[in-house]
Amino acid sequence: MDKHNTMELIKKTYIIDEHQNKLAVQIDIADFEKIEQILEDYALGKLMEENDPVENLDLQEAREFYNQLGKAQ
Repeated sequence: MDKHNTMELIKKTYIIDEHQNKLAVQIDIADFEKIEQILEDYALGKLMEENDPVENLDLQEAREFYNQLGKAQ
């Protein structure tokens, strides 16, 4: 299913003014929650892509870093 067809499956109700200008869109809560989850997943994916693997710690480095956190306080 392509992106265009997916968007057509979202039931939309338009809120209009007295001149028939669209002011807002109302969607079902289930559709909103799906959109919200897709956006969160996309943002998380982008953050993961941007993460520099050089900055990652191996297990021993992570343990040393964690131990240093307690000593700094």
